[in-house]
Amino acid sequence: MSRLMPATPVARALLRSPLFAALALALAWELAVRGLAISPRYLPALSAVLRDAWSVWPQLFASFNRTLLETLLGFAAGAAFGCLAGITFSYARLMERAVFPLFVVSQTVPVVAFGALIVIWFGNSLLAKVVTAFFLTFFPVTVNTLHGLASCDPQRIALMRSFGARGPVMFFKLALPSALPQILVGLRLGIGLSLVGSIVGEWFGETLGLGVMLIEAMNSDQIVRIWVVIVACGLMGALLYSVLTLIERKIIWWRAES
Repeated sequence: MSRLMPATPVARALLRSPLFAALALALAWELAVRGLAISPRYLPALSAVLRDAWSVWPQLFASFNRTLLETLLGFAAGAAFGCLAGITFSYARLMERAVFPLFVVSQTVPVVAFGALIVIWFGNSLLAKVVTAFFLTFFPVTVNTLHGLASCDPQRIALMRSFGARGPVMFFKLALPSALPQILVGLRLGIGLSLVGSIVGEWFGETLGLGVMLIEAMNSDQIVRIWVVIVACGLMGALLYSVLTLIERKIIWWRAES
């Protein structure tokens, strides 16, 4: 009985790569729709989705870039504010007890209702979409920053203090490096939520963006176009998540070595 040849390192790396998983999913999608004769009303073939995307490529490209810009700006603002808030709460417990519950309450407000208020306050502008993305981004970053700083090893703190370390030295040499893995978790959560916030913000009177294309497709009952937008949003989310993962590997180098 013949034995299977062991997979080479290149083959194993290929099988573990996200690109291979995406290609396998695309192939399974196309074969499932054709083999099971699924109605396009429920799930169009991937080839039909790609053809429709090509037919509206200029609008899709411009909308993709607009939503990407809103997402990045909202994420940057939310990440900066969340990290600053988490650090402040970690070192000012009185402020944590007073302000952090307000952060929690803010997240119980439906994003659609908040988006409507943002449009009233800031008008139909880029800023309104950025603020909506910011609203969904800052909370997970704040929570994970606070948790990361609170989980610093007490024995390491005592050791650093025994060598005379205080204040900024303790923060930059011990607390921040210890909290970085947890902070990156919050950033990875925040980038996806920022994309959601941008798309929801575009529903309130915007003229360009993936959210606009989604609403137009829903109103005109264009099922294939809806899937075009879904695939575009998925690609954007995967791209942003991958970039953060690469940044994490560069910043938290000691985790890769271990």
